Amino acid sequence: MTFPAALGRGRAPRRTTPIVLSLLLAVAAVLGPVVSVAADPLPTPTLILRAPPSGKAGLPAPFTATLKDSADAPMVGATVTLQRLAGATWTNAGSGTTGSTGQVVINALLPVGATKWRASYAGDTVDGPALSPETTVTGNRYASTLVMTGPARLVDERTGTLGLLWTASDGSPVAGAVNVYRRLGSGAWTFYRRVGTAANGRAYVAVAPRTDSTWRAAGAAGSWWLADVSNDLFVDNVPQTAPVVLPAAAPTPAATPAQARATGAGAHPVISRVPKAVWRSMVGRSWHRGCPVGRRGLRLVQINYWGFDGYRYRGEIVLSSAVARRAAEALRDMYNGRYPIRRMYRVDRFGWSSVLHGANDYASMRADNTSAFNCRSVVNKPRVLSPHARGRAVDLNTWENPYRSATGLVPDSWWAGHSHPRVAWRTSTHPVVRIWRAHGFRWTYANVDSQHLDGRSTTTAVIGTFTG
Repeated sequence: MTFPAALGRGRAPRRTTPIVLSLLLAVAAVLGPVVSVAADPLPTPTLILRAPPSGKAGLPAPFTATLKDSADAPMVGATVTLQRLAGATWTNAGSGTTGSTGQVVINALLPVGATKWRASYAGDTVDGPALSPETTVTGNRYASTLVMTGPARLVDERTGTLGLLWTASDGSPVAGAVNVYRRLGSGAWTFYRRVGTAANGRAYVAVAPRTDSTWRAAGAAGSWWLADVSNDLFVDNVPQTAPVVLPAAAPTPAATPAQARATGAGAHPVISRVPKAVWRSMVGRSWHRGCPVGRRGLRLVQINYWGFDGYRYRGEIVLSSAVARRAAEALRDMYNGRYPIRRMYRVDRFGWSSVLHGANDYASMRADNTSAFNCRSVVNKPRVLSPHARGRAVDLNTWENPYRSATGLVPDSWWAGHSHPRVAWRTSTHPVVRIWRAHGFRWTYANVDSQHLDGRSTTTAVIGTFTG
């Protein structure tokens, strides 16, 4: 291929003409030698950081940064960063933009103990960067005091209010989590519930203990306060009605465990067919083969009653279906009149008696137990079937109302010569005898067997709950 001579390889470079060279030398003579020039440094602003010397650990504290230029004029719209020294490293704790006065407030959480802080400004095209002097701020944790208040006495089944007040040693209220514990009687401490104190450090807890109780509260530690345990508060549980006052010389019956406390309002009588579990307990004790009434003809009556100590309890007896409702109505009227009963366990609780060929009525009477159905013989008359074997008789407050048997007074002799307006009757005019008579029961043997009441069979018991 043929190239033009002007573009061909090996063409000699164009030489500078003498005229051009002369002009260049003349310009250089006028301008002088070429010298490199460095840029002037940017002005350094002034940055100051102010903060309280201390605060509550875990809560935000205000840090105020002020940024001014080299002419001491506020720098507006500048971003300032707050930094905290963590170990050997400065870490960012927040940032903000300065206002018209060159100030910005940045809130940051205080750690526990003394820490160093500073503010920084990165600079811009007009002003250079800046760092504030370091400042030390201490995050404090305060001791706290948790106080519990409440009633010294509380009527059984009534609701009382426990008050909590939680304050720190600097006088400020503590809003935190509190666990409330209780001890019933002499038992172990158990957790009751968790509450939180409000901004004023207060909380309230509703309680309704059914026995003497002791209460305390434990407040958990927070970011700026330490944990504390309150004082113990003892609450004396007192009965709703006056306890029975017996003569000082009166003998004491055999001890039995107190029954469960009452449930439901009033007497709350419930009549039901005999449940399987109850029947299993009865067989071989209060019932056996050859009894004149079977399971189908019996009813379980559960009802509230006033104990001798003034508290409400829930008892149960088994009766014939023919008299169960009227017996429940009589027990309800005793409840409404506040005529006490010491115990009301089913008689099979006291085991089998080979002497009576039924449940052990001797033990039941010694425990002052009120009972009804018991397929047994008459006390001290082994060949005579008791009216209780048909479930139509009730023995009421047996210790205070003894039986004059063929071989003597049982279960005690002292009460045969004494009476009591609430629990022991010796005449047909006593209010308890009148109540039972009004519901179709006879005080058949009077003072020969003052505990004994016989019911006439006129109706069949309705199963269920009725107003008590």
